[in-house]
Amino acid sequence: MRTAILDLLRKRRSIRQFTKQAVEPEKIDALIEAAVRTPTSRGNNPWEFIVVTDPEMLEQLGKAKAHGSGFVADATLAIVFAADTMKSDVWTEDCSIAAMMVQMAAEDLGLGSCWAQIRLRPHNEQCSAEDYIKELLELPASHAVECIVGIGYSAEEKPGHPVESLPFDQVHREKYGRKE
Repeated sequence: MRTAILDLLRKRRSIRQFTKQAVEPEKIDALIEAAVRTPTSRGNNPWEFIVVTDPEMLEQLGKAKAHGSGFVADATLAIVFAADTMKSDVWTEDCSIAAMMVQMAAEDLGLGSCWAQIRLRPHNEQCSAEDYIKELLELPASHAVECIVGIGYSAEEKPGHPVESLPFDQVHREKYGRKE
């Protein structure tokens, strides 16, 4: 079966290498619209999106973690997914949903993207990645950071995952362990 969303999922891959071509303002606006249209628990909208295109700031964001965020420095756009933790106890889920929606919208717009987990990750031995980002972006104390999504034009070609490689063995019907 073919659907627009399945077609996107079938070809989407995490992209960590980007060209230097800037993402056009209208595409950035479309990504922002995708983010703010994302559903949230009880409609609380606890998330805050920090859209970054400044190369120096992207370089700093790429240093958020010792491993796993360096690709952000090479992106021409990044969106930091943060939240006011006082608005919702499920802000992590709400931010995660928004990040995935943005990644799907990016794919639909012909852009590559990759998620860098920030929450519960170290920046170094003295500081968490979250505290590093909060200071860098001047976030209020009541806010927390879930992730950064680096976005740009892909400088690498990656085919989608073949259906044979998908973990269908982890799908259960009606009860755990039931496969039929």
